[in-house]
Amino acid sequence: MKRRSDPHAAPALAALDVRMARKPLDRLQIALWLLALAGLAKLLWMLAHNQAFQWSVAAQWFSARSVLQGLGVTLGLTAASMALGSLLGLVLAIARLSPATLFKSIASLYIWFFRSTPLLVQLIFLYNMATLFPQVTLGIPFGPTLVTWQTNDLITPLTAAIVGLTLNEAAYMAEIIRGGLLAVDARQLETAQAFGASYWCALRRIIIPQAMRSIVPPTGNQLISMLKATSLVSVIAMGDLLHSVQTVYNQTFEVIPLLMVAVAWYLVVTSLLAWVQATIERYYGRSVERPAASDLPSSPSLTGTAP
Repeated sequence: MKRRSDPHAAPALAALDVRMARKPLDRLQIALWLLALAGLAKLLWMLAHNQAFQWSVAAQWFSARSVLQGLGVTLGLTAASMALGSLLGLVLAIARLSPATLFKSIASLYIWFFRSTPLLVQLIFLYNMATLFPQVTLGIPFGPTLVTWQTNDLITPLTAAIVGLTLNEAAYMAEIIRGGLLAVDARQLETAQAFGASYWCALRRIIIPQAMRSIVPPTGNQLISMLKATSLVSVIAMGDLLHSVQTVYNQTFEVIPLLMVAVAWYLVVTSLLAWVQATIERYYGRSVERPAASDLPSSPSLTGTAP
């Protein structure tokens, strides 16, 4: 006599097999977590007990006036260069997408040059511009000169830093913005123009707001990179955060603790910028949020109930 099989036994056995198969993976994951926490604890213990770091000296200089002034210069350079670079990058991105061959060629040449040469070389070259051009003139080409300035009066460490960082950042922001604009369906521009909107109106009201979802994440990364890139202006005697701590340890010879002060401030500011970036991403990502599976209504075909 055949034994009648239980229809509920097969799913129960399958679930039991899955739980049994996951047990080794769970044990391995727990072991890896314990190993990682042990390594982190060891690293923190070494940092705390290593006398070479001189944490008391670092704490003394962390809020020193000279360091805070250097931090202010770093933040100011970052904000000014990022804002100007983004505006110039937007113009370059639109020029690269323009059907006009002249604008597209000029923008492509600009981006090629500034992405192909190191930022440090650009800053040094710009700071020493007076060697090549002692005077800056404004006038009609091959005609009379209207205004003349001394290059050394124009190219100070501050202007060299802002202009150099801005020109370099614009090349990268142009490609980021261009990629974001290309991520939007081109038919939306055609539809807007079909309804009578101009190219610039459609770009400003329809294309750019949608492209922000693709532009914001890499722009946040570029902002953090710009913050760290400002440390390069110390080579042209600009009093940023790194230059401030260098000035101190050149007098006190306490190199490691002063460098840790700079590292700590960079970590604090970049963490705040990362939080702001995540907040902006959530704002522009609201339209693409999807409801969770548990929030969706159950389908009659899936539940097996008759309509």
